[in-house]
Amino acid sequence: MSTNGNSGTKDREAAKAWDALGKLKVELPSWGFANTGTRFGKFLQSAAATTIEDKFSDAAQVHEFTDACPTMALHVQWDLPKGLKQVGEVQTLATKYGITPGSINPNIFQNQEYKYGSVGNPNPEIRRMALDHIIECVTIADALGSRDISPWFADGSNYPGTQNMRKRVGWFEEGLAEIHSKLSASQRLLIEYKPFEPAFYHTDVADWGMAFLLAKHAGPQALVLVDTGHHYQAQNIEQIVAWLLHHEMIGGFHFNDRRYADDDLTIGSIDPYQVFRIFHEILMYEWETGSAADIAYMVDQSHNLKGKIEAMIQTVCTAQELYAKAALVDHERLTHLQQECELVEAEECLRGAFWEDVRPIVREWRRSNGLPEDPMKAFKESGYLERITAERRERTLTVSGSYA
Repeated sequence: MSTNGNSGTKDREAAKAWDALGKLKVELPSWGFANTGTRFGKFLQSAAATTIEDKFSDAAQVHEFTDACPTMALHVQWDLPKGLKQVGEVQTLATKYGITPGSINPNIFQNQEYKYGSVGNPNPEIRRMALDHIIECVTIADALGSRDISPWFADGSNYPGTQNMRKRVGWFEEGLAEIHSKLSASQRLLIEYKPFEPAFYHTDVADWGMAFLLAKHAGPQALVLVDTGHHYQAQNIEQIVAWLLHHEMIGGFHFNDRRYADDDLTIGSIDPYQVFRIFHEILMYEWETGSAADIAYMVDQSHNLKGKIEAMIQTVCTAQELYAKAALVDHERLTHLQQECELVEAEECLRGAFWEDVRPIVREWRRSNGLPEDPMKAFKESGYLERITAERRERTLTVSGSYA
């Protein structure tokens, strides 16, 4: 590498990007490979996964072409409907496909019993049912060697006066503390929040502050999970990230993009600058503190129209590019400009990294690691999609009903 002039600067930038790319790991969601839809219906794809083995196989494809996705999040009710009895099966598939089970996601929103809530339900028997399920998920996670348990609560109400919001806070505090007491020493409880949907008057865990307080009350192994789609329009998500970093209370992300609400679109499809700003906030924190932020990067997207595997590869490649851009920010110079309130120069220092074309750097990094320069092209040429489309078409029809 050259050490003089502009070429030397470019070499240093490439080295920073390479280091970042080698560290970035993105967890894939099992449900992102299955048929999904909207509240109005499900849209079927012939190549969609219908079994847990399909999901492991598809996730392995994404990892093979990107080398960034060694783990897959599991949704217990969808992936392990028999609970602990299926742990052995999952372990076998993990070994077969080289994909490790990642975060374990309980389901406390789909059963009819949860019509009026789960952990916040006025009925103590249903609260007990929800807590028992989440505690079982902790046991499953422990058996699989999974660190994070990530519950999302749809609890809330649709009309004023129909629920006692203060009592429900108490039930959540009691319930999450009990769950925390069941964690092993290496496990974490990641508490997710969402402002609305399906509850439209009040949601019990509606924002990062509520999640923060509940996590603090639960115990030291409870942290906040940020879903980038779970915010009001124009909310400053990187400021939320900054606060959580400052208090060492951020445990993970569910990455997706949105135009209106919780759209679950692919990363960067609407606002790539926002993802860049979030990554920058994290990398700036790591530079200032000299320690890595222990954050789980997870994808949570609903590929209703895009091909499942293609959308995952697209998302991971976009994340890699935006993370590499964030790594190019000159932290020392930016810190000086911020301290001196040099507004234009500071903004340009940040924007300059965002506008940098890192694709040549990323391609070279892939080539040096024995990866295809263009993961999407390599996947399409592999023949895997054609094979699974032929193999799964009739199975998808049988499982899902009919082709729309």
